[in-house]
Formats: sequence, C-alpha cells, structure tokens
Amino acid sequence: MSAVRSLRKLGRAALLGPSPRHALPDAIEHVAKAHRAHHPRADLDALRRAYVLAESSHRGQTRKSGEPYITHPLAVTLILAELGAETTTLTASLLHDTVEDTEVTLEQVRAEFGEEVGYLVDGVTKLEKVDYGAAAEPETFRKMLVATGNDVRVMSIKLADRLHNMRTLGVMRPEKQARIARVTRDVLIPLAERLGVQALKTELEDLAFAVLHPEEYTRTRELIRGHNAGADPLAEIAESVRAVLREADIAAEVLIRPRHFLSVHRARAKRGELGPCDFGRLLILVAENADCYAVLGELHTCFTPMMSEFKDFIAVPKFNLYQSLHTAVADTGGRVAEVLVRTHRMHRVAEAGVIALGDPHRASGASGADPAGETAAADDGRADPTRPGWLERLLEWQSHAPDPDTFWAELRDDLAQDREITVFCTDPGGPGRTAALHLPAGATCVDAAYARYGAAGHALVGARVDGRLAALGTVLSDGDSLQLLMAPEGTSGPSPQWLEHARTPTARIAIRTWLDACAEGGERSEGAGGQARTAPPSAAREPALPPAAVPDGPPAVPGGPRRAARPRQRPAAVAGMPGAPVRLARCCTPVPPDAVVGFAVRGGAVTAHREGCPTVARMTAAGRETVSVRWQDSGAGCRVTLHAESLSRPHLLADLTEAIAAEGAAVVSAEVEPPREHRVRHTYTLRLEDAGELPRLMRAMREVPGVYDVVRATSPQP
Repeated sequence: MSAVRSLRKLGRAALLGPSPRHALPDAIEHVAKAHRAHHPRADLDALRRAYVLAESSHRGQTRKSGEPYITHPLAVTLILAELGAETTTLTASLLHDTVEDTEVTLEQVRAEFGEEVGYLVDGVTKLEKVDYGAAAEPETFRKMLVATGNDVRVMSIKLADRLHNMRTLGVMRPEKQARIARVTRDVLIPLAERLGVQALKTELEDLAFAVLHPEEYTRTRELIRGHNAGADPLAEIAESVRAVLREADIAAEVLIRPRHFLSVHRARAKRGELGPCDFGRLLILVAENADCYAVLGELHTCFTPMMSEFKDFIAVPKFNLYQSLHTAVADTGGRVAEVLVRTHRMHRVAEAGVIALGDPHRASGASGADPAGETAAADDGRADPTRPGWLERLLEWQSHAPDPDTFWAELRDDLAQDREITVFCTDPGGPGRTAALHLPAGATCVDAAYARYGAAGHALVGARVDGRLAALGTVLSDGDSLQLLMAPEGTSGPSPQWLEHARTPTARIAIRTWLDACAEGGERSEGAGGQARTAPPSAAREPALPPAAVPDGPPAVPGGPRRAARPRQRPAAVAGMPGAPVRLARCCTPVPPDAVVGFAVRGGAVTAHREGCPTVARMTAAGRETVSVRWQDSGAGCRVTLHAESLSRPHLLADLTEAIAAEGAAVVSAEVEPPREHRVRHTYTLRLEDAGELPRLMRAMREVPGVYDVVRATSPQP
C-alpha cells in the first residue's frame, strides 16, 4: 500500500506542474533528499532541468494503472537515489523514456545535458518492433549490454526500471505478466547478481516468484507470517552476541536480517521443515577489515561454530565484488544462527554493487562526475567493476553470435552460471608465461582453450591439469594450474563431441561455426586411432598405414630421394655359447648399449633380452639358466619396438611416420590402438642402421605435436 500511496503522491505533484524557474520542483524533493543522504554537496541543477523536460514531454501520457506517466521515471530515479547513485545517473534516469516515448530526440538530450547523459539514455532506449520485429527484445538487450561494457550505469538504470515495472505488474494481462517475469528471472536477475546489486536482485526475485509460482509463493508467505506472529529467537541470540562483543571491546552493530521470500522457499526445499532460526541471519557491521576477523574469533570462542558453514569472501571476494565472512554458530541451547560479518563499506557494496562505486569515469575527469567526489569508490586495489571478466567474455562472444535467436539462447545459458573460477594457464612457449583465466564454474579445458586463444582454440589436442594429463572435457576447479597442448595451426580442429564439453558461449559459437563451415564444403577425416574429426575444407584425406611388414629399407622422406636398400649387417651380439646364433627378443627389442641376458631356445639359438624385461624375471623364476650375451659392435644395425603415447588429432599417424623416416629408420610394423579419452597409443617396430641413433629418434618422435611420451617396449607384443 505504501508504494501505491507514493505513486499517487507523485502523480498529484506532477499534475500541479513544474515549480518556478531555478526552484527545485516539489515532485523531486524526496529524490533530492535521498540523493543528498549519500552526496551532501551534489549540485542538483541538472536534476531540476531533467525533471522539467521529462514532465513536460510526458505530460498527457498515463500508465496502464491510470497514474501520470511521469511517476514512473520519478520512481526509478528514487530507487537509484536510495542506493547511492551519483547525479549523472539520476539525471539520465529521469530522462530514460523521453527519447523512446516522446518527441524529445537524443540530440536534444546531448545538447542540454552532455554526452554522458546522452549515452546512458541511448543505452536504455528500446529498439522499435517496427524495425526489428520479433528480434526487437534480444537485440535491445544486445545493444544494452554493449553499452554496459563502456558504462555499467546503463544496466543500473535498466534494473531500477524493471524493478518499478515489476512492482506495478498487476495491471497487465496474466500472460504478459508471465512473459515479463520470465525474462526478469532469466536475464535481469542474473545481471543484478553479477553487478552485485543485491537490493534490487532480491526484490526482483520475490516479484518474479510471485508471478511464476503463485502457489509456492502463497505457501511461503503464510509460513513467514506464522513465524513473524511469534517471538523471534534470533533476537535473543543477537543480544548474546552484542554482550560478547561489548565485553571484547569491539564496536559493532548487530542486526537481524530476514530472509526474503525466495530465500525462505529455497531453504525449505533444501532442508525440509525450517527451524525458528532459519527465517533470518545475523548481520554484524564493523568499521575495519581487521574487526571482521576479531568478531569471528569472539564468535568461534564463545559459541559453538559450525565449521562446514564458514566461508571467507573478504580474502577471496566473489566475482561481483561481494565481501563478507559467513559462519554459523550454536548457542548453549543448541539453536543455530547463520552470521554475516562485514564492514559498513562492504555492506554498501553488497547492497548496491556497482551503483555504490560511483561514476566509472570519475578518475578520468569526465564531465558527469560527482562534483563532491563523495562516491563510495573502490579504494582497496580491487578490480575496476566497470569491465568485470564475465562482461568481457559476454561482449566477446556476442559479437560472433550470428543471429538474435542464438544470442538470446546463449545469453540465458551464460547468465545461468552464477559462480566464477580462476585458473592459471601456462603457455608452453616458454617459462613464466602464465595467464589468469576467469571462467564460469563448470568450465572445461575446451572452454579454457577458446578463452585463452580465441578461434585458435580449434588447435587444442590435449591438456595437463596440475601437471597431469586430462581429458578435454575435464571440469576445471578454482585455482587449477593448466597447460593447453596445441597442434600447429591448421592441422587440427574440433569434433562434434566438443559441443558436449563446452560450457561457455565463446566456445560453443566458435565450434558450431567451424562445424557448419566443414559441413558446407569440407569432408570428414579420421584422426589417429580412427576417431572421427572434422577437417577444414582444405584438408586432404590421409591414407592409413597398414600394420604389415615393409621392406628393410626405410620409406622415402616426402619430397626427398628414396634411400638405397640397406646392405645386410653382421650379427650385433654374440653369446657365451660358441657358434650359437643370437636373436634379439621382440618383447623388449634390446639395442646397444643395453645390459642384456640370454636364454637358450630350440635349434641351438640364444634369445637376448634386456635385463629389465619382465620375461627375464619370469624365466628365471621358472628355473631357466641364463646365457651371457655381449654386444659385438655398437654401430651395428638393430630392431626396436617403441610405444608413442599421444593425444588424438588428425594427421598424427602421417606426422609420426614422417618423423621416423626423416631419422633414417625403417618401419617394420605399426599398430594404432583405438583412442580412449582422447589418448592414443601407437606401437612401432623399427629397424635402425645404427643403434646409437635411437635416443635421437625418440626425441624426434616426442617433438611431434600431440605426442607426450615415447618409451621402449618392455612386455610381449600380441
């Protein structure tokens, strides 16, 4: 009822017309009073002139409730004034509907009030349905978000505008109420949360809750009424806390902060029946950061702490700049109270978010700055909220959204992520090159690649998380150390499976764009191990290498002359049994200068194994006698089996074969196992002309992009 009376009062004041020239109109006296509570020395002349223009241009217009239209911009401006907005924001708020709904032009606003006010008014002005049709709403939000990227005050005005519209939504048709409430829930409320404007967010949540879930809202309202009818046990706990803090000589204000309707509903859904202390929290306000921890120490000393409920958002603020200590304590009667501890300044920022931080252009001396300079600007070295990480990401991906429907769907999905994490990405190009990536909670290695490299993220072939190899779909945690393994540009690309791993619009839009381009003119190619990957249109199909024996001579290096057939080498090893031929075991393929041991086999021959081969241990345990074996010539040719562990990507088999050929080795046989979690194992049996070249060959194979390890075989081959 108080809101209705306020509207009627504003309406009567507006109908009386403007006050004499240079006097403050009666209709904005309450706005001026709220404004001066935060900015005592603010110059109100711009507010007076803005009201005169708004009142005269909206004269004769009424809202659906029948009230004079001027009551709407006045109410929006009052909301912002009570939250501490500076004069430029309030001036633009009074004028925010003039360009959209009256004959006033944007050029007139700029000429009369300056570029800043003109920018803010333009930012919140809707696009015409006549020009954009069904795309008008999503494109209006796109325009508004782009404008917010340069000045967050645009979104502050929009949030206050939506709050007043939601307060007066009852005069609309039910279906229109539901449509507006859904957009409020899916878009505006998450934006209010991300900008830290909790005072607007909580009221918007309750208003949308009442429209979209009327039965649950009614039950919750009755539950709260029943609780309020009796004595609140939190009052007794609050008095005990005051006594403890007085005794500790800590100056603090202890308040009871009731939960709003949706918060009570969520708590009941999570906990079942609510206890008498579950309808509110204790809020403790102190002067300095150090006092917050002093209060925490007293609480945990004099009451029983619930350590699972403790969170320190002072040391680690939320991505929307929210800071508080959260804890829960039980008194001697076992009653548990949730407690928030913060400074008065933290409380202003928690309630009003970016609005409390003042004019984002004040440091650069913009014309619209508060002349008194009394904004609650950030002074503790934290990040400038005018370009937070989530907004940077949003502005980046929206520029690539091809149509309004994609933008609208991706915007809702992006805003549904209500938490942010930070991972530290190390560039493999050199030591010390580490970048902090701010990602939404639930982001994966795929999301990190596109956040770090943009469209070049297509070349991702693997990742290490905290030093360990991880699948591309691995969900990252706050504080993870990440190394992204990238293939050479143009040699790899995303598969459709990546869409299942991508959580951010930046990644999803880039992947879909790639896949659509390939579907139009490209073709499918098989990645290593047979995993299907989508290749760009220019990629050629790679022939498979059969796992069959090949001639002794190594294959030709692409583009180079063919090697002549290698002449037969004399035996590389001799046994302690005179005249016995020596065969090198295929299970471990020993080469000089490996320590070797032999076993006599049928036909009078000796099979030589590396000393560490599992077969040696097995045969020794079975009682087989060993035969001494020595290398005859370290420069003799040899045969060796290598396992190459790699991350799946197109053309990997061809690149590995080319690296082997370039080192002069002959491929006797090759086998590629099916990929598992993007990892592929290649097994090569090779013949080398000189065993001393083996270390160099293994290094060359490891340098192939996507290969993370090459080892000698130590177990029998199938």
